[in-house]
Amino acid sequence: MTSEDLRAAAARYARDGFLSPVDIISTEQAAAHRARLEAAEADVGPLHYKTKVHTILRSPLELATAPRVLDLVEAMIGPDILLYNVTYIVKEPGSSAHVSWHQDLTYWGFDGDAQVSMWLALTPATAESGCMRMIPGSHREGRLQHETTEDSSNVLFQGQTVAGVPEEQAVLCDLAPGQASFHHGWTLHASMPNNGRERRIGLNVQYIAPAMRQTKHVGDSAMLVRGQDRFQHFAPDLPAIEDLEPAAVAQQQELERHYRAIAGNA
Repeated sequence: MTSEDLRAAAARYARDGFLSPVDIISTEQAAAHRARLEAAEADVGPLHYKTKVHTILRSPLELATAPRVLDLVEAMIGPDILLYNVTYIVKEPGSSAHVSWHQDLTYWGFDGDAQVSMWLALTPATAESGCMRMIPGSHREGRLQHETTEDSSNVLFQGQTVAGVPEEQAVLCDLAPGQASFHHGWTLHASMPNNGRERRIGLNVQYIAPAMRQTKHVGDSAMLVRGQDRFQHFAPDLPAIEDLEPAAVAQQQELERHYRAIAGNA
């Protein structure tokens, strides 16, 4: 993308709180990355919602650190970028799994909002398969009241939900394989169940500026992927050197427990 393209994308993101769709990789490349995910699943079981998979698998690391992606993230939050989390979000066909209206930053414990999330489609994300919906401009309202719910089909850890969302304003973020959406941590978003015949597979990635601090827990971690970290607020995550290396898998399991202690504590 040219400098002018990046400035325009950042302006749309600042105005709406999200940017979609954005071409990142080809359809063929998306299919290849899907195959790599499913090969890993054949070895270790489902990887849906596993924390920091970029520390145990090379495919998500490659996607999260692609120069085209980091150029966009830099336009949104600045030249110094920490990779905080990478996780697959998978909705199986016919599943009742859904995501209620919520704001990501509500439960992550950061002291600021210099953050952006990418959702990269590895299979079609459509209205039928349960693509994301966004409320334009909602990021400018700051943190809204969330209620915890008992809903086993809600993908969110605590079923956290914002009531009274003006759904008539929602924008569908349908994505072809290889396309991505980017959204701000205060942007209201949700998704419906997958009523299609194919798995809906997305890679969800969170980036933060190094000046941010974790307020809920000591020893949170992230990975510097561009620029400099002048603050050292986060312990360093180690990138995957090979797939499913035993020591890295053991460390990822510890990181998973740590992350859930943060995200599951309102």
